[in-house]
Amino acid sequence: MRRSAILIATLNSLSSEASSTSALAAFMLESTRATFELRGALEEDHRQLAVLEDEVNQTVVIIDRLLNELTDDVARSQNYFSGERANLTAMQVAIDNGEYIGGSLASRAFGVPAPPPQGGAAGLVGQRQPLVIIRFDRPDVAYEQALFTAVSRALERRPNSGFDLVSVAPGVGNPAQVALATNASRRNAEGVLRSLTNMGLAADRVSLSATSSPAARVSEVHVYVR
Repeated sequence: MRRSAILIATLNSLSSEASSTSALAAFMLESTRATFELRGALEEDHRQLAVLEDEVNQTVVIIDRLLNELTDDVARSQNYFSGERANLTAMQVAIDNGEYIGGSLASRAFGVPAPPPQGGAAGLVGQRQPLVIIRFDRPDVAYEQALFTAVSRALERRPNSGFDLVSVAPGVGNPAQVALATNASRRNAEGVLRSLTNMGLAADRVSLSATSSPAARVSEVHVYVR
C-alpha cells in the first residue's frame, strides 16, 4: 500500500507540474497575440509571430490533453487503491473471524444517503421493522455473516441506503441497573458499528443511538435502513 501511495503522490505532482506548464503556455499564447498589435513591426516579424502562435497553440492542446489524461489516471488510481484497501480490510476481518464474510461493502454503496431521523433513531424501536436484530444473549455472538448479508442485500436494492443502529437495553430493574444495562448495550452497538466499517461501509452512512425497552430481555442492537 505504501507503493500505491507513492504512485498516487507522483501522479499528483506530475499533474500539478502539467497545470503550471499549461498556465505558462496560455500566457505565452496571449503574449504572442498581443505582440501583433505593436507598431513598427516588419512583415517578416508578423510571419514569424504567426509561426510561433501556431506552435504555441499546438503545445497548449498537447498539454491540456496530457493534463486531462493525468487527472483521469489519478482519479482511477485513487478509486482502485481505495477499493483494494477496503477489500484488504474485509479480508483482515475474515482472518480474525476464521471465515470469509464477503467482499467489501464499499463496492456496493453509491450516492448520498438520507440524513438520520432528527433526534436519533431510537424512536423507531417498536414502530418499524428493523433490517436486523442482534441479541447479545451470550458471549461472542457470531452476528457478522448475517449482518453482512443483510446490509449487502439492502445496498444491492438501494445503493444510497444509510443505516441506523439502536442499542436497546432491558428496561427493567432500578435506575442504576438500567443505566448499567444501557452502557453495556451501547458498547455492543459500537462493536456492531466497528464491524460495519471493517466490512467497508463508510462511517458517515451509519448513525448510533441508544434506548431501553421493557420488552427487551437481553441487550439488543437493531439495524434500520434509511
